[in-house]
Amino acid sequence: MTSAYAQTPQVLVRLAKVGKCFGERPVLRGVSVEVLAGEALLVVGRNGAGKSTLLRIMAGLSRPEPGEAQQLVAQDRVAFLGHSPFVYPRLSADANLDFWTRMQGRRLDRAARTALLDRVGLADFADEPAGTFSRGMTQRLDLARAFAQGPQLFFLDEPASGLDAASSALLRREIAAARDAGAGVVMISHDVAGDLALADRVLHLAGTRAVYCGPARDFDAAAFLAEGTC
Repeated sequence: MTSAYAQTPQVLVRLAKVGKCFGERPVLRGVSVEVLAGEALLVVGRNGAGKSTLLRIMAGLSRPEPGEAQQLVAQDRVAFLGHSPFVYPRLSADANLDFWTRMQGRRLDRAARTALLDRVGLADFADEPAGTFSRGMTQRLDLARAFAQGPQLFFLDEPASGLDAASSALLRREIAAARDAGAGVVMISHDVAGDLALADRVLHLAGTRAVYCGPARDFDAAAFLAEGTC
């Protein structure tokens, strides 16, 4: 039996009637949503629907106009993985992690950095220049960088785009593990059918507005996918 006094899930991000225009062109209008600890929110929509713009507003990288965006997590506990990895090609995988953790005001010893690389299948490549890595390996290194922050909140903008099957599977396992450990996850996917199983809720953007925001199990993915390009 569920207790009547069960703890209310922590709100990590709250958007209220958020809008955004680029010049005279509205991209988002009146979008309201909350992101909770321990859940994954999948943001879907056609190309140009405003998905990446919304993600940047949630992450505090862009300001809403109009509306209100509240990020209720310390900035150093927020991780963002976008289309372009934050990786320095001339540095080794280990040196990249060392650099980024120092930039965040913390320091991990070699053993801790190796453990992170092992988590993403790169321990054997710790001393190899990141510039020699494949797309999948580079994205795995970026994922290790994100995990080094010990984030409470993950933003993922099509992180599996261009990845091989093994790298995509690893990424999905780590996303699920982060959610299960209590982090909030907001992700945009190029593979809605594959990633829907990871999601607790879906936010569907169309015509500048949120046309669905609710449980993933109730989202009509078949109808969405039948419409065409994401």
